[in-house]
Amino acid sequence: MRRPMVAGNWKMNGTQAEAAALVGGIEQGLAGVRHAEILVCPPYILVPVVAEWLSGSRVTWGGQNLSAHKSGAYTGEISGSMLRDFGCSHVIVGHSERRALYGESDQTVAEKFRAAQSVGLVPILCVGETLAEREASQTETVVARQLDAVVKLAGIAAMDNAIVAYEPVWAIGTGRTATPEQAQSVHAFIRARLAQLSATVAERLRILYGGSVKAANAQQLFGQPDIDGGLIGGASLDVEEFLAICRAAG
Repeated sequence: MRRPMVAGNWKMNGTQAEAAALVGGIEQGLAGVRHAEILVCPPYILVPVVAEWLSGSRVTWGGQNLSAHKSGAYTGEISGSMLRDFGCSHVIVGHSERRALYGESDQTVAEKFRAAQSVGLVPILCVGETLAEREASQTETVVARQLDAVVKLAGIAAMDNAIVAYEPVWAIGTGRTATPEQAQSVHAFIRARLAQLSATVAERLRILYGGSVKAANAQQLFGQPDIDGGLIGGASLDVEEFLAICRAAG
């Protein structure tokens, strides 16, 4: 049985004081959260303090992005080994904001996926379509292309140590959310696509939903058979909202 996960992507938000309050509030509310694995992904500069505060906690922490390179003259970049050095267990790769705002191609995302695994990080691979692509009935074509790029480079076995997050771009930060049925349809497609290469890997793979998830809709979304939790953006910055989502997943 797949263990549900709730991952909080803080994006470019948070001072040390705000992060301390957020982490402290999450830890205080953990008693009501059962079964679900909880992960927070703060901005790079906050990873060391979050790591210190969460040491010994059941909450794990990860990065929001990484370089495809191991080291070298790449000003402003962070390598996977640097994240590992501060205890990160996971890293987000291919988030729609990285693809759209920073021009990351499917190939670049695949290289980052492989770089993450090479140092022992579990990549959370984000896939999803824009509103124009959905309206043109291209959702499955886009998602398949994004998945296939990673599988082609890393192999299907690599998905056994990864997580996929389906995030319809039109639902991120917009207040619009895919209906449980719309989300389930794409999650089922992802699992079926990978099952063509390995039914075992596909069945074990955790697939998260991301896109304006909040306490009010989390239980319905997480109740779908192929949705194994959520990649949470804005709501992860609100302690009570985030904990309510975690309880829904558990």
